Amino acid sequence: MKKILLFTFISLLLGTAATSAKKLPSKRMALQLYSIRELIGNPEKYAQNHERVFKELAAMGFTDVEPAHYRDGKLYGVSPEQFRKDVESAGMKVLSSHTTRRLSAEEIKNHDFTEALKWWDQCIETHKRAGCTYIVTPGFGAPPKTLAEGKVLCDYHNEIGRKCNAAGIRYGFHTHSHEFQKVEDKVWIEYMMENIAPENMFWQMDVYWAVMAQQSPVQYFKKYPGRYDLLHIKDKYELGASGMVGFDAIFNAANIAGLKNFVVELERTDGSIDIMEGVRRSINYLRAAPFVKKSY
Repeated sequence: MKKILLFTFISLLLGTAATSAKKLPSKRMALQLYSIRELIGNPEKYAQNHERVFKELAAMGFTDVEPAHYRDGKLYGVSPEQFRKDVESAGMKVLSSHTTRRLSAEEIKNHDFTEALKWWDQCIETHKRAGCTYIVTPGFGAPPKTLAEGKVLCDYHNEIGRKCNAAGIRYGFHTHSHEFQKVEDKVWIEYMMENIAPENMFWQMDVYWAVMAQQSPVQYFKKYPGRYDLLHIKDKYELGASGMVGFDAIFNAANIAGLKNFVVELERTDGSIDIMEGVRRSINYLRAAPFVKKSY
């Protein structure tokens, strides 16, 4: 009898939690699929799990996804049309994608983007067919050693942005913490801000990595207003649990930032829950948060 009562009590609790989650307001937000790489992080895992996983993400309330596995004209090993169909069949859309083509030391030395831009032609066409609004370079490694090298990289990003603009896609750059380091006498991210035209590239600040670099996301929004079309909303583990990131101040400054959409990312959990539960807690935190609007 005690076991039956305990089971009934647990069932009621779970049922109440599920009902409460359903009552949370719907809000537009994407998930960076790198978060669930252990489930769909390569073509084999994708083939096995994507249908179930995408349905679960849609049921949680995600409206969009940001893939992170582009190779040779395919996303997670399938054609862009198939990937788009897989996502849309679950009730979501493909918002943006993380991928890039880095320059070799020789290409930087010679200021030669010829081969790199050929790579981008196929990349852009693939993502256009997948339904992407944005393509985002997920960082470029350590900052350059000199501003002369930095200027070459800025010229390269300007060229990529022009190609994306011509195809009707916006190009962006995702920041970590090392972009806040200095190159010679300039903060690298600020040098890029000043040498890459706003119309050619927007910024997708990862707010967690900005905080880890001991920087204020809001102060950067104010210094370079209107340049942050996307943000990566991330915490140490699931969103809101660490108290390290001032999400309320960040979202309250969305108009200054120029925010149009945001993307949730989890690097990992603390090990006490699996990654999908971490994702679930994160979206519920944002859906319940009064400072997060329904859309931007």
